[in-house]
Amino acid sequence: MTSSTTLGLARFNASTEPVATAALHEACASSAWGSRLLAQRPYATVEDLFAASDAAMAELTADDLGEAMAGHPPIGRPKPGDPTSSREQRGMAGASEELKAEMLELNLAYQEKFGHVFLICATGRTGEQMRDAVKERIGNSPEQEREIVRTELGKINRIRLTRLVEDWEEEETA
Repeated sequence: MTSSTTLGLARFNASTEPVATAALHEACASSAWGSRLLAQRPYATVEDLFAASDAAMAELTADDLGEAMAGHPPIGRPKPGDPTSSREQRGMAGASEELKAEMLELNLAYQEKFGHVFLICATGRTGEQMRDAVKERIGNSPEQEREIVRTELGKINRIRLTRLVEDWEEEETA
């Protein structure tokens, strides 16, 4: 852990509940997840924050997972003006129109089957890798898919928590 993440984590720990709640909501739309993380502050290390995130994710109900997924746009269609979605889905930015159209079709088929967006930790993945993942996962049972989504959300949350702590350090030194 760098000194910058230590300082950013200290700022997160010391922030007011409304400020911390808003920051956690940006990382994950599940209010249950955010409440669990808030209740365990202060964190000694970023690894402790990750462990709390993982434990909270493991305890989420199907409704809590639905709330968390509602905060994620479909792959290939990041929220306009949302730099987080755009950054995470960068692998689709240079995709061909054919691949984008295929992802749209696959996203719709997936949503029809499971009732929610296809969720994957898109950071570092190409458009083709995301397409292949949705093709593979669309054959899963709802129960299998719920646990895969839980794992993918956990990965996304770790990335977003890291960025949160790093961003808070940058704001502190700016």
